[in-house]
Amino acid sequence: MIRKEINKISEVGKALISVEGNPGVALNHVVELLEADSGQSLSFAKAINITEDSTRFQVFNGTTGLSTRTKIRMHEIPLTAGFSNKMLGRSFDGSGEVADGGPEVIFEKQVSTRLDTLNPTVRNVPKQALWTGIPMIDVFNTLVKSQKIPIFAGPTEPYNRLLSQIAQGAQADVIIFAGIGLKFDEYQYFKEQLSQSGNIDKTIMFTHLAGDSQIKGLMLPDVALSVAREFGDQGKDVLVLLTDMTNWSNILRNVANYQDMIPSLQGYPGSLYSELAKRYEVAADIEGAGSITIIGATTLESLEDPVPDNTGYITEGQFFLDGGKLKLARSLSRLKQGVNGKTRSDHRAIMTAMASLLADAEKAFEASEVGAANDPYSQKLLRYRTDFIENIEEPFGEPIELEAALDKCWSILKRHFEPTETGLSKKLIEEYWDKN
Repeated sequence: MIRKEINKISEVGKALISVEGNPGVALNHVVELLEADSGQSLSFAKAINITEDSTRFQVFNGTTGLSTRTKIRMHEIPLTAGFSNKMLGRSFDGSGEVADGGPEVIFEKQVSTRLDTLNPTVRNVPKQALWTGIPMIDVFNTLVKSQKIPIFAGPTEPYNRLLSQIAQGAQADVIIFAGIGLKFDEYQYFKEQLSQSGNIDKTIMFTHLAGDSQIKGLMLPDVALSVAREFGDQGKDVLVLLTDMTNWSNILRNVANYQDMIPSLQGYPGSLYSELAKRYEVAADIEGAGSITIIGATTLESLEDPVPDNTGYITEGQFFLDGGKLKLARSLSRLKQGVNGKTRSDHRAIMTAMASLLADAEKAFEASEVGAANDPYSQKLLRYRTDFIENIEEPFGEPIELEAALDKCWSILKRHFEPTETGLSKKLIEEYWDKN
């Protein structure tokens, strides 16, 4: 809700502005800066120092274009965001404003976007799987409700397509998509795929397109996660898909540079770890309520880049997309052991057996590169490796249930090996081998 507009700027620096007295803000309060004549929004600024005589604000994207005539608007955005159950099926921008050309949403309430730390005593131990319909995830690296996990991928990998695939098959009550720096066709693709899958009615899209205000891109995860928290408090299981967290971190770096903050590695602020952690730590299974699960696409050139490096210390594993495939050897869900023993009796065993055979197959492949691995068993392994890559590491296609995914695994083993070559127990062989 808008409070008032003032015009009391007394000094404009490189990244700071000063205002006479206290215009009615508290420390860390965010205000909007407006062009004096047209009222056009120019930027946002945060109160960083308040005395009896003056208040200093840190401008998010530099003071270029500002003057002592610039107006300051006091209001709640971006410290709060509107919330309504009628947001489902709709698209919004980084500040939570309707962005799909549809009718305005009448918000039921305003929710804080500060992402305050959740009391650890109300966090439940993760214990329920969140099925995605993707065999490589559901069978081999099961996603768990309340988990926080990134998708690591090179810039040219189809990571947004993978997020779309997850959204189509995810067994969640609410799906929140938050895209930073998207191309318009990426936004349209995601929306079309969700519409075709029937999941659009339980999805909310927050999008920041390339070329939009950097500040809205910076705000977007906080707005999306605050809305997710509200649904979680209603008892809903919420899946949040963030993309691309490297884009978001780059905006954070740009804003930090405008503010004359001392840079760290590759120009990122020293607070990069805590800023990423603040967002990922929203993931939780909340006592007496629902859950929030976060998957964050993170593009990289190297795992040693600051963004994936810091992300790896915060999150609980990773999905690694390489050559358009979800690579088993480079992916890990650290929470899977808490849930994959409660599914079908063969789940853990088939996961372990196929992973072990794939490791042997990779050794056979390396040997074949130098003209070795010509014996019959090595040839079996090589055929198995090809089959595994094409049918298990391939993440795209019609979502399938866990039972069907496990049956598919048995069929692959049966195509290439004798029962005694799989390492599976006699009991499981008798139960499942001839059924597939």
